Amino acid sequence: MDIKLLKKQDNKLNFLLKDSNPVFVNTLRRIIISELPTLAIKKVTLVKNSSALFDEIIAHRLGMLPLVTDLDTYVLPDKCSCKGAGCAKCQITFTLKAEGPLTVYAADLKSQDPKIKPVFGKIPIVQLLKDQELEFEAVASLGIGKEHAKHTAGLAHYKGYPKITIDKVKNPEEVMASCPTNVYEIKGKDLKVIDAERCILCDACVDINEPKDGLTVKASEKDFIFYIESFGKLSPEEMLSRSLDIINERLEEFELALNQ
Repeated sequence: MDIKLLKKQDNKLNFLLKDSNPVFVNTLRRIIISELPTLAIKKVTLVKNSSALFDEIIAHRLGMLPLVTDLDTYVLPDKCSCKGAGCAKCQITFTLKAEGPLTVYAADLKSQDPKIKPVFGKIPIVQLLKDQELEFEAVASLGIGKEHAKHTAGLAHYKGYPKITIDKVKNPEEVMASCPTNVYEIKGKDLKVIDAERCILCDACVDINEPKDGLTVKASEKDFIFYIESFGKLSPEEMLSRSLDIINERLEEFELALNQ
């Protein structure tokens, strides 16, 4: 199995996975989406709330804030030495005290750990009018996406590497114009592939081509283009490496159970 980096930009990572299979690639996708631990607020204790929003709405908005996550410092509650009772290794506390008139933003939360903060500080929580107050304590801990969507680290999807074969094309201009991602160009009178990786396997070019069997587009069953987009809690690189660690752990557990 070989990995080739195709593109890295901000919170996005694209790479080519060669000589693999759909089972492994889909397993990696599912781990990234549903089993990567990330921090999220789970408990909110409101001391004062005279805003226009109910306590439950404030708590819900806080719970959905994406938080920068440090997996080297914090552990899942069920794997912590405190057995989930709550300690410095498995949870972190945020506090806020504000009085209007002003807008309370995610960046206004004061974190117990400077490394852990909202990913996007400009997310508004509530607008306070004159003399309105908001004061609370919020506790965040690690969780996984299959427990709640607020713990999902980002998006992940893949496609089989496009294999494009051009034989006979009587209408190259129409075929080129039909492609929504500009995969083709015309050199002389012939239709050529500029970049097969752009292909989204929509078959628009195949449907419009004459003759119908003169152009084929198929997805590879062993080479895959993988896409990762992070929500900012973890970097795309860490999402990939941590997911591979989880897969290795599961395989070791399986091997141990099999030997027993």
